[in-house]
Amino acid sequence: MHLLLLSTVTSILWTVARITSALKPSGDREILEDCRSCLDCSQDNGCVRCPERLFLFLQRDGMSHHGVCLQACPPGHYGQRGKQANICMRCKSLDCEQCFNRDFCTKCRPGLQLYKGRCLTRCPARTFHHHGDCLEDCVLVPGGEWGEWTPCLRGGAPCGFRWGRQRRTRQPELAPNRPEEKSEPPCPVHRETRSCRMKKR
Repeated sequence: MHLLLLSTVTSILWTVARITSALKPSGDREILEDCRSCLDCSQDNGCVRCPERLFLFLQRDGMSHHGVCLQACPPGHYGQRGKQANICMRCKSLDCEQCFNRDFCTKCRPGLQLYKGRCLTRCPARTFHHHGDCLEDCVLVPGGEWGEWTPCLRGGAPCGFRWGRQRRTRQPELAPNRPEEKSEPPCPVHRETRSCRMKKR
């Protein structure tokens, strides 16, 4: 529905631009600053048709629209490619900074977390936020620095055997919690063990 309406507006603007251009004396045709990347341009409406690889972005200017041709659509919009024109379409959610299509967000505005294409104020249960995303799998989160190895022990004793075991841990690197989020991080602590030679008596 939105794409059909935008395509109709683009077609009307293109027709108006051709008629206006035909009525003007050839000596008065000047290349406008906004028209340098356009295939067709109107002095009142800016770009109405763009080269094949560029996207037409229509900005509302009062009751009319002003078009510009862009290599990439601005924040809050995504590029819709079509047979007649490539057009910048607005993301459905105003909280979305980048979207794959109208309904699926790929990057949220600052202060929000992305979860399955939606922008949320906080991550759902059993997920955790990490650099603007709500993740379900702790494997995706890099670890911090490893701690020191524990003393070499076997059965709780530091000697009496030739070989024992020692352990060390590291915390996952999570994005810092906001003041209202002081719960324990849901991602488990990373642990590893190794064999060690025990001290002689």
